[in-house]
Amino acid sequence: MQVRPTAIAGVVIVDLDLHGDNRGWFKENWQREKMVAAGLPDFQPVQNNISFNAERGVTRGLHAEPWDKFVSVAHGEVFGAWCDLREGSDTFGEVVTCTITPHTAVFVPRGVANGFQALVDNTSYTYLVNDHWSPDATYTAVNLDMIDWPLPPTEISEKDRCHPQLAEATPMPPRRILITGAHGQLGRALAELLPDAELCSHVDFDVVHPPQRSWRQYEAIINCAAYNNVDAAEDDRARAWEVNAVAPARLAQIATENNLTLVHVSTDFIFDGTTSVHEETEAPSPLSVYGASKAAGDIAAAVTPKHYVVRTSWVFGQGGNFVETMRSLAQRGIRPNVISDQRGRPTHAADLAAGIVHLLRSSADYGVYNLSNSGDVVGRDDLARAVFEHCGVSGEAVTSVTTAEYEVHRGPLAKRPAESTFNLDKIVATGFQPRPWRDAVRDYLGTK
Repeated sequence: MQVRPTAIAGVVIVDLDLHGDNRGWFKENWQREKMVAAGLPDFQPVQNNISFNAERGVTRGLHAEPWDKFVSVAHGEVFGAWCDLREGSDTFGEVVTCTITPHTAVFVPRGVANGFQALVDNTSYTYLVNDHWSPDATYTAVNLDMIDWPLPPTEISEKDRCHPQLAEATPMPPRRILITGAHGQLGRALAELLPDAELCSHVDFDVVHPPQRSWRQYEAIINCAAYNNVDAAEDDRARAWEVNAVAPARLAQIATENNLTLVHVSTDFIFDGTTSVHEETEAPSPLSVYGASKAAGDIAAAVTPKHYVVRTSWVFGQGGNFVETMRSLAQRGIRPNVISDQRGRPTHAADLAAGIVHLLRSSADYGVYNLSNSGDVVGRDDLARAVFEHCGVSGEAVTSVTTAEYEVHRGPLAKRPAESTFNLDKIVATGFQPRPWRDAVRDYLGTK
């Protein structure tokens, strides 16, 4: 078996091995392990179709469908033709042709228009697809007269005769990305980078009971939804576990069944903070209900093969957050007591979003990634001082207190990790360099 690229990005020709004897022949038309190892996409077919063509000259196409196809011939011979109709493709409008016999197969990505002409009588054309046919599916097409067919077409459907020329053809839009928790800090930052994504709040998309979608028309789910009230979770355990653990498990099932990538956003709170710097391989050791539920969500999300579990800390962005609270206090002349024995590095939601998009677009290895801003490790009191000073108020207005001292006046809080610093070497190795947090805070405060 040999796999050959073509002039259309993603369209590949496969030279199959036929094993013949006096009875006929046998071939492995699709063999996942061997073919994926040879470079074909692991496209997970769910339906097999056969088109029988009684006479030579029967011509069909060119149809761009919202699923991938793996085409071949069971009996006979065809002249295959393909035209790239994918919106934004570098090879849009490019045409590729080749003769297909039982020795040949062609992988045709979603959005590439497919057509063929039977070259001999009684030809059986076969194709695998990775979604079930539906009358509601969105198709596009291009007229087949753009192809220099080897035989005069003898049979063409009326519908195929009426397809538009390339200049008038409707491009096939790419698969979509769905973002849950889209109204939160990270969701809003992702929306700016992914303007074509489907943005879902808890009102229109219940992550605990995900609504039906044509999931094969999506490429990824980015799960930003979470129960984030650390202290309230101590009493609201069931809801915290539903949102933070059950929901990722159900999204992971959807991702597995539909060959999607799942991005799940996690937290430093899955650790007890006894380690000064957290690696991706560190075992969870949560101190709180919130931390335990998020740790369970990490495990659930990692069940699906194509996953990115992104752990982050001290996020600030559009919406309520620690940095914004400190700015408000500074502007109002309030002198706060701020905890000094919880240390880490903050994360600008815009930088977190950029890192997630980088993982998706760079096809980085699946797995767990730490992602925060870089820079010096500080206590929350140091971060508060940095905000005050940017606002033109002396950092001496911030009084450092221990967690125990803080609880004397505020009452008991859910336990939090003392150390929240992440090792960022793994994300840096993919080509993404998080900027220093002091630069990120300065930019954030300068835009408000």
